[in-house]
Amino acid sequence: MSVKQISVFLENKPGALKKMTGVLAAHEIDMRAISMVETRDFGIARIVVDDPISAVNILKEADFVSNLNSVLVVEIPDEPGGLDKLINIFADAEVNIEYMYAVSGHKSTKSACMIFRVADTKAAEARLVAKGLKILTQDDVMKI
Repeated sequence: MSVKQISVFLENKPGALKKMTGVLAAHEIDMRAISMVETRDFGIARIVVDDPISAVNILKEADFVSNLNSVLVVEIPDEPGGLDKLINIFADAEVNIEYMYAVSGHKSTKSACMIFRVADTKAAEARLVAKGLKILTQDDVMKI
């Protein structure tokens, strides 16, 4: 089960990120994960929220350029070498990672979560599940 991620294009200037977070907060959208990357003129905020369809519509109404895509979220042990073991599974399954970022996991289970963007989400998910990985759902992510 993939998770929906919203990519939001932001001008690279003071207050742009605040405007986006303010719009989401005003509409009670709960962000569970965020990643920011930048270039000289703009940045891209990648976010996972509790209600992605509503969030993308709210952002568009507020004149943000955004799109919705699928990502894979995987829980891993929060220990030295945990990410390396996970990346080995991706390599063994011949799944190329376009980008990834971390999310806080469960403190009680000493786990972390990684979000992965891959070219073909469904095919990658099938290959990774066949290798024994558990792919989190949107509901699972909201419980973290």
